[in-house]
Amino acid sequence: MKRPAHHRKGGFQNNHGDFEPKSLAEVLRWRWTATRQGLPARPQTAIPTQPADLDFIRTNRGAAQQPAATWIGHATVLAQLGGLNLLTDPIFSERASPLPFAGPKREQPPGVALHELPHVDAVLVSHNHYDHLDLASVRTLAHQPGGSPLFVVPLGLQAWFKARGIARVVELDWWQAHQLDGVDIALVPAQHWSARGLNDRMKTLWGGFAVFAPDCQLFFAGDTGYSRDFADIRERFSHRQQSHQGGGFDIALIPIGAYEPRWFMQSQHINVEEALKIHADLGAKASLGVHWGTFELTDEALDEPPRQLQRQRAELGLAEEHFFTLAIGETRRIPPRGSR
Repeated sequence: MKRPAHHRKGGFQNNHGDFEPKSLAEVLRWRWTATRQGLPARPQTAIPTQPADLDFIRTNRGAAQQPAATWIGHATVLAQLGGLNLLTDPIFSERASPLPFAGPKREQPPGVALHELPHVDAVLVSHNHYDHLDLASVRTLAHQPGGSPLFVVPLGLQAWFKARGIARVVELDWWQAHQLDGVDIALVPAQHWSARGLNDRMKTLWGGFAVFAPDCQLFFAGDTGYSRDFADIRERFSHRQQSHQGGGFDIALIPIGAYEPRWFMQSQHINVEEALKIHADLGAKASLGVHWGTFELTDEALDEPPRQLQRQRAELGLAEEHFFTLAIGETRRIPPRGSR
């Protein structure tokens, strides 16, 4: 059988243009310029946070479940749909780093602590970068009361989990799906890359997720640059999203942070303008901006992405309800599919 185009010798690549790793000289140029210019600037305003509605979160399951999304911070969202509790890219640790004493430090505590979570049925891991796959967090989740969640991961990552004693794992290639209690979870393409060390670049796959439940359809982009992948995703799933079936994704989780400087980040991280394009490409009914306000990873201020979103949304004439941000800890209830 013909090997998929994104499968390469010893690893993987993107669909629409190969990822070219930046050289050490380019990394040093970025960091030197940022230091000289005093970047990132300190936030002008506090990152919004609020106490989580734990009573709702913990009781919101079963036949009476209301579709909902709670922003825990960075790309970690608790999505409640289809009678399940799903968690995206869990990181609850103080640093997004292999080292406990160095690397990007958490600026805001998680909106819901690990011990406060309801029982998590599945964890969706988009790729293996440290701010998206945190060992301490997944180990704790694997030992939650009531048993381990199912970890749904891209190709190549199952072995990493099993080597750390986490056995309930299913790995997927792009466009493959796994069904859990009547909910379809599909891995979809993204324009990014993978590595946890110096010698494993591109050896495991990366991606986003499309989740199809009777009451809600959710999209999670993971990390990505802008590409035709999102138009492809809409076309691929059009047979499930006709108007008489309830239309497009009810909620899309799209990154809006970690985008400056563009010469360095454009191939791997979208900016706000591109996030809005992805929202349109997908035909999503509503999008939640994530991947900001938690870790200082790049040159824009932690509080800059929502300001950019407000300005650019207004320029497009797009209502806030169609692409919004939440406070860390805040829950947005989503109208059940077919109720709009």
